[in-house]
Amino acid sequence: VQLQAFGGGLVQTGGSLRLSCVVSGSIFIINRMGWYRQAPGKQRELVALITNGGVTTYGDSVKGRFTISKDSGKNTVNLQMNSLKPEDTDVYYCNALVSVGSVLSNYWGQGTQVTVSS
Repeated sequence: VQLQAFGGGLVQTGGSLRLSCVVSGSIFIINRMGWYRQAPGKQRELVALITNGGVTTYGDSVKGRFTISKDSGKNTVNLQMNSLKPEDTDVYYCNALVSVGSVLSNYWGQGTQVTVSS
């Protein structure tokens, strides 16, 4: 199972960015997908999660500004980030909780940099 993230980049305060992540690999079932972020020297922080059933969870700092969505047919999760702030600057990591047969595993994609200039 592999996760590949797209999007990210540099944006001004108040701007928007969209991140996408595609899950690929052998036969599997995606139980949950989402995004975390991490700054150097800090713990990885929850941004948003979405379950196979469409239930969403957001970190407190992004509620009302970020929206997570999924395209199950394409094994893709998207993160629409609006009203971006300088404190949103981080490396964002795609995450997927995946069942391969009877084995449940957590997978991570490569990080993608989001930089919000003031």
